[in-house]
Amino acid sequence: MSVLVNLEIPVKKDRIEDFFDYLRNVLVDTRAYKGCIRLKTYHEMENSTVLLIEEWDKIENQEAYMQWRAETGLLEALSEFLDGELVIKKYFPKKDV
Repeated sequence: MSVLVNLEIPVKKDRIEDFFDYLRNVLVDTRAYKGCIRLKTYHEMENSTVLLIEEWDKIENQEAYMQWRAETGLLEALSEFLDGELVIKKYFPKKDV
């Protein structure tokens, strides 16, 4: 079953351009990871929040990806850019609605 994952990332206003430079490099690997169908990046400019919307073919691939990112230090590296808590939400399709 596919899954839609939203990551809401509050970024320090004075680090937003550095953050986007960082993402440009990092998201290449995300898009190439097994099971990643698509990834879009959005910026709410008023409060400097970045929203990543990822679609994965199945939850197991997304979980493997997050584990890999944790092991390689990405989540720790993000902390220098954050201006609050990272919020991750997972949505599953509702086929009978």
